[in-house]
Amino acid sequence: MAAVNPDEDLVLAINSGSSSLKFGLYRRPSDDVDPPLVMKGGADGIGHPDGRLQVKSAEGQPLLDKAYALHSQGEALKQILDAVAKFAGAHPAAVGNRIVHGGPHLREHQAITPGLVKTLREAVHFAPLHIPPAVKLIEETARLLPGVAQYACFDTAFHRTMPETSRRFALPEHLYNMGVERFGFHGLSYESIVERLGDALPERVVCAHLGSGASLVALHRGRSIDTSMGMTPTGGIPMATRSGDLDPGILLFLLRTEHLSADQVENLLNRESGLAALSGGESDMRLLEKAAADGNVRAKLATESFAFAARKFIGAYAAELGGLDLLVFTGGIGEHSASMRDRICRGLDFLGVTCGDPAGCAKVCVMESEEELQIARITWRLHR
Repeated sequence: MAAVNPDEDLVLAINSGSSSLKFGLYRRPSDDVDPPLVMKGGADGIGHPDGRLQVKSAEGQPLLDKAYALHSQGEALKQILDAVAKFAGAHPAAVGNRIVHGGPHLREHQAITPGLVKTLREAVHFAPLHIPPAVKLIEETARLLPGVAQYACFDTAFHRTMPETSRRFALPEHLYNMGVERFGFHGLSYESIVERLGDALPERVVCAHLGSGASLVALHRGRSIDTSMGMTPTGGIPMATRSGDLDPGILLFLLRTEHLSADQVENLLNRESGLAALSGGESDMRLLEKAAADGNVRAKLATESFAFAARKFIGAYAAELGGLDLLVFTGGIGEHSASMRDRICRGLDFLGVTCGDPAGCAKVCVMESEEELQIARITWRLHR
């Protein structure tokens, strides 16, 4: 178990995924300096027999690398807290939680209270894949760290600056009043980019967070004015197993001809579509690019479709912004696949983007997504 006494100078940032739980332990910052990292790591393979927990020091030195059969995020959290107690000698005084979707009533980062948890539960139909595990993790944190303050850092909060023309769908008013609108996601990643660029942030920026989940955002003076994901993280460009944008008539066709239930449609759109569907089963971009280079026609279709969709959004957002000063790539694919960056940027010469590699084009840069650091920044600002 974690150490008994909290250290008032430590905050734990928790970033949960579908089968992973990443964390960063940070020390209280001085003035406007970023919170210094103490250690970081995470558990992978949660729910699988080959799970693993890795912990590294701020300098990148391995502190722990151990195989675990972690059946839940709660189990992973306990192991992380044990590691924090062992290597830091105390548990944190505050915990920041990344929450993907807060529904229509939770649009700002804030302290977690019983009322907030109740509101989250009531919004479960907005993100049935994300909200229940987030609530469970909040409750497990409270059980393992009783009395420790927790804060909710919402991915949707960054996009609350979008104008109504971007937020609203062309649907009846009562649906908008129920919360059927564009929320946008990957907000903590985009916040971290804006924060790092600081005064160097130009007026017109498109940022592409490309990973197994992928989205793009149009930034005007650092504020979100449009983004590719919609009411849920299923919209936008095709992703690893998510469909991205579809003609709504397709869903009507499936309901009438295949007689699918809501759960079956959800499974189809979130787990059986995207790159996996186009390629015939593979969703890992690294393997798809290798297969495409080796002549696999379906892998080539998947990679080209991904690049085409991203390029189309970049062009559309440049039109919204009235030009493009900077294109930022982040996320696992965005950061590590130079070939995909190059593929996406082909044909963007009219925007002054002549290549996909930042070494050859002043309008393109690659930046690491620092979601855990951003969670720590937000948590320290709220935890006074």
